[in-house]
Amino acid sequence: MMQISVLSEPPSESGSNRYYNTNRAPLLASPLVKLPLGSVHPNGWLKHQLELMAEGMTGRLTELSIFLESDNGWFGGENMGWEEQPYWLRGFYDLAVLTGDARLLEEAHRWIDVVLNSQDADGYFGARYHKRVEGINGQVCPDLWPHMIMLDAVISHYEATADARVIPFMARFFAFCRDLPAEQFLPEITNGGQEFGDWRVWWQRRRAGDFLPQLYWLYNQTGDAWLLDLAARVFQRIDPAPDEWLDHHIVNFTQRFRYPGNFYAQSKSQWHFDQTEYWYRQHLETWGQQPRGIFGADENIRTGCVDPRQGFETCGMVEFAKSFYILARVTGDTIWADRAEDVMLNHFPASGTPDLKGLHYLTASNQPQLDASEKHEYQNKGRMISYSPHDYRCCQHNVAMGWPYYAENLWQASADNGLVAWLYAASSVTARVGSDNAAITVEEKTDYPFSGKVTLVVGQSVRLPYSFPLYLRVPGWCREFTVAVNGEDLNLEGLEDLSGLYVRIEREWKVGDVVDIDMGMQITLTEWPRTGSVSVNRGPLTYSLRIGEQWRRCGGSEVWPEWEVLPTTAWNYGLIVDRDNPAASFELGAVIAPADQPWTLDAAPIRITARGKRIPQWGLQNETVEELQPSPVRSVEPEEALTLIPLGCARLRIACFPTIGAGPLAWEWK
Repeated sequence: MMQISVLSEPPSESGSNRYYNTNRAPLLASPLVKLPLGSVHPNGWLKHQLELMAEGMTGRLTELSIFLESDNGWFGGENMGWEEQPYWLRGFYDLAVLTGDARLLEEAHRWIDVVLNSQDADGYFGARYHKRVEGINGQVCPDLWPHMIMLDAVISHYEATADARVIPFMARFFAFCRDLPAEQFLPEITNGGQEFGDWRVWWQRRRAGDFLPQLYWLYNQTGDAWLLDLAARVFQRIDPAPDEWLDHHIVNFTQRFRYPGNFYAQSKSQWHFDQTEYWYRQHLETWGQQPRGIFGADENIRTGCVDPRQGFETCGMVEFAKSFYILARVTGDTIWADRAEDVMLNHFPASGTPDLKGLHYLTASNQPQLDASEKHEYQNKGRMISYSPHDYRCCQHNVAMGWPYYAENLWQASADNGLVAWLYAASSVTARVGSDNAAITVEEKTDYPFSGKVTLVVGQSVRLPYSFPLYLRVPGWCREFTVAVNGEDLNLEGLEDLSGLYVRIEREWKVGDVVDIDMGMQITLTEWPRTGSVSVNRGPLTYSLRIGEQWRRCGGSEVWPEWEVLPTTAWNYGLIVDRDNPAASFELGAVIAPADQPWTLDAAPIRITARGKRIPQWGLQNETVEELQPSPVRSVEPEEALTLIPLGCARLRIACFPTIGAGPLAWEWK
């Protein structure tokens, strides 16, 4: 017998998942539960990203980064050991497990052993330098921000190995934090650290909420109530918003906006979660006048800098995605998967070179030139947009968690001992489900996000046939979602719009059962209200003008080069669109099977043909594309056929297009 239902989130009132680390009372029950690292095995293009990382910059960063040399503070001595090392290790460790690469695993465990063996009798661990930092004003405190990052790697290690050292190690460290006097525990440090004399120490109070998921994780392991008391103390120590904006700094914001939503699991005060959504929407609706979840903050938001030429830091992408994964497990809402896909499938691929041997600091939606100039319309000067394996200190290390975290979050467990297809990508998952500790494997076959067709095949298990619920996420963009089990269509009639919901299938599953999903992908337009520019979307992807690329070496070595990318074709076009019937303005090309590395100009698995005209007056200002002007724009240039490719395939990009018009309502581009 098969039971079908449609839900806004998996039910949490049924209790905690009996097999995986879920919230104990009094924490809010978890509708979604993270599967341990190693449960999910990516295939297809996503697996290849990990393979490229292993032999690219992340996998070889100990050969490139001055911060990973053997005299760094995490390895002893008096040198600093700040954020760079744990930024890299938390992604590198997961990459090692996901790839099974022997070289990476050996290096990952070498670092973890150093970290676990560095603990003092009082519970402090890590670099000596940060245990007692004294300011020029006489203020003394430990800098705990590096530990907030490193504990992510320690938890991953426990998930993968069940190392018995980890739980007491973390308990001792948090006891050290608990016992710090008030003036030393996440103390207020004013004026951005100027009076103290070290800006780094200031970060720990802005980012203190990164301790919350770690404290909850440990509490769920041990049940020690004092950990919740410490979590409440941490939450009270987080710096408040300095003004009407939560935080001007891009990476601070991508972490800080989630903190009240994360604390909601403990407070159970709805306004805490509402506050997270408020901050997110406020930022995106003002500074996010560009597609798919990024906003104009080339280091900081700045008055007037809301055009899609403003860049978004690579660190911000991976921190945003991490926040989305955490928040999803608090409420189960599918919107967090949508937002993760927005950033990771549209912007993150273009932040690095196709071989993942370099990255750049800033990615924008309108960015038709990636030169090595130090003069751009960004807050930070210096080289910000050319590709390098040597520069961009924080992003150079933090990028490591991008694809590994995405891969391990493809599948989730549910509170009712089920399995959730949460992010779609070719993969397999092995997890314990149902009421009798049965481990099953499900293989996922798909070319998503380029195609909306997904096939799930139930694999071997010693206990099948076996009953458990399977949840299928319906993306927020999807208006046509159909499901068949073993060739028989499920009856979802009467539900015209399933977008943003879950389809739950509970039945007795057996080896070889097949679930076929078809998500209809329609071409749609987004109109940006500030200027009337438009973006072209299909399914989870937004599309960019295809701009010819000239890759030109601008530094580095033969093995580890630096690159700038210059346009070889015109980019300054406006689109001709039928606003009454936008889809009629475009012609969809054939969807081809994605290559191992589909995120390139020439390997784009799908293309859209549009019509447009050049706007010759639209040019560059300080090597940066000029701001958009109001649409529709008058152009006397001839009409041309334009090719659009997925935004993630386009390193040179125009994704916010002016529209072309005529008559008295059309504007002259000035």
